[in-house]
Amino acid sequence: MARSQLQKLGTYLGPHWPKAAVGVGSLFVVNLVGVWIPLLIRDGIDELQVTFSYGRVVYYALMVLLLASVMWGIRMVSRIMLFGVGRQVEFDLKQRIFEHLLGMEPAYFSRNTAGELISRATSDVDNIRRLLGFAILSLANTVFAYALTVPVMLSINVRLTLISLAIYPLMLVLVQLFSDRLRQQQLEVQERISRLSDLIQEDMSGIALIKIYAQEDNERRAFRQLNQNLLNANLTLARTRTTLFPLLGGLASISLLVILATGAGAIAEGFITVGSFVALLLYVERLVFPTALLGFTITAYQRGEVSIDRVEAILTAEPQIQDSPPLHPLPLEQVQGQLEAHDLSYTYPGSATPALDRVSFTITPGERIAIVGPIGAGKSTLANALPRLLEVEPGHLRLDGYDVNHLPLHDLRRAIAYVPQDSFLFSTSIQNNIRYGVPPMEFPEVQYAAKQAQMDAEIQNFPQRYDTIVGERGITLSGGQRQRTALARALVVDAPILVLDDALSSVDNRTATAILNALSEGTRQKTVLFISHQMSAAATADRIFVMDQGRIVQTGTHTELLRQGGLYRHLWEQHQLQADLQP
Repeated sequence: MARSQLQKLGTYLGPHWPKAAVGVGSLFVVNLVGVWIPLLIRDGIDELQVTFSYGRVVYYALMVLLLASVMWGIRMVSRIMLFGVGRQVEFDLKQRIFEHLLGMEPAYFSRNTAGELISRATSDVDNIRRLLGFAILSLANTVFAYALTVPVMLSINVRLTLISLAIYPLMLVLVQLFSDRLRQQQLEVQERISRLSDLIQEDMSGIALIKIYAQEDNERRAFRQLNQNLLNANLTLARTRTTLFPLLGGLASISLLVILATGAGAIAEGFITVGSFVALLLYVERLVFPTALLGFTITAYQRGEVSIDRVEAILTAEPQIQDSPPLHPLPLEQVQGQLEAHDLSYTYPGSATPALDRVSFTITPGERIAIVGPIGAGKSTLANALPRLLEVEPGHLRLDGYDVNHLPLHDLRRAIAYVPQDSFLFSTSIQNNIRYGVPPMEFPEVQYAAKQAQMDAEIQNFPQRYDTIVGERGITLSGGQRQRTALARALVVDAPILVLDDALSSVDNRTATAILNALSEGTRQKTVLFISHQMSAAATADRIFVMDQGRIVQTGTHTELLRQGGLYRHLWEQHQLQADLQP
């Protein structure tokens, strides 16, 4: 295993080294006792050959039984400790991965699929757990077995020992030859698992769409193909393993045959006693198991080596959006809600055309701003830039006079309640979804937010009212109900700035206008930016920004913009025509 990966293992083990040390130390004691037992049997055989006594037979039998029991007890301690360390590292890694992912920007999850991330956080972490449990236990057991057994064998008879161990260098050569192949094949298996996880995750999330378009057969074929690829990768790996492991076990057993073939002559010639010969047989047999187990240990190492790389790819990924010193704390109670942009530009990676092109504006506290424009005009990009879901250049976007790049992310996002286009709901009750931003929120405040979002009356008609479970992603609610529930969730946090990114698109014009009017009520009027294609609702705003091709091309009230003509008037006339055509 590469040096860097060994260092990572050391990092994982760092907090748990006392338990790991106890486990490895216990293995040393187990092997020490394991070396003692053949010597005791040797002494017993040689003694009983000279003077046979049932009492001495019982003595040696009890001693062997006692030492074997001690070995069993200490071995249990070593397994509990080392396997426990593996489980604890598994827990730590899953916690680290989850917390690290929470700190990544949304764009990271568009580059890395959910199925891939889930596979790394489960299957790969499980492989690392096996590496730090089974593999370390096996490797330490093998090292101690050889380090303690071979010197004792040499002290009994150098010639027979060297003959019996002559085959072992060939085993190490085999291991080296198969090592790279096993690693590549294991990497292929892990990647196939990730692709299969991606398909399952996507199909479960889009099951309604699959049924609407009657694509069950296509999805079955796609799954079968990926599943077949995984099967082929596993079979290829299995063929390599079933070639290597029996070879290792067979070669290890040859040493036992060699010593049996040469030992009889050594006894006849008086070079070795019967007891010593039996001890050598026991020692060779002691080495057969850890040597044969070396193949499984190699597999665990190869899996762990691949998985460490895949897990570290997550943990070493730096968030592109993070606190940028010098920081200027802005407590929530001090936020006024003034927003300023000066030549704000943003271009998505890989694109040659800017999504925002030198956008400038000033929004005063408590002002209601509607942002309208054709699809692709840059409206959502602007909405995402305000809470720094996108990273913009410093100095171009300010909140209450502070550069948003130098405000703590926690303070900035507490000041801005953002409702995106995708009204995502968790698979829990409506009440828990609404108070997600403030979990301890009492029911009256939850209901008040729902009333402001024009959702309370419909919730009262649900079977369990606010305790109704909405299902995965809010599947049991209509599009408009999901959007208003998401809006209520944003209102509960009572942030001084509210950004609605087309968050009322599934709500009729009358209800959308009522919601926007409700936001003007209360002792603390919010600064509201709402992106909308509903021109009737936009017309009620204090000011309207008209965007096109990444720029703000018109600014003013509804009346002023109609008088100006241009894009806004064109959009309004389209809206009026659609309204006239509706029955």
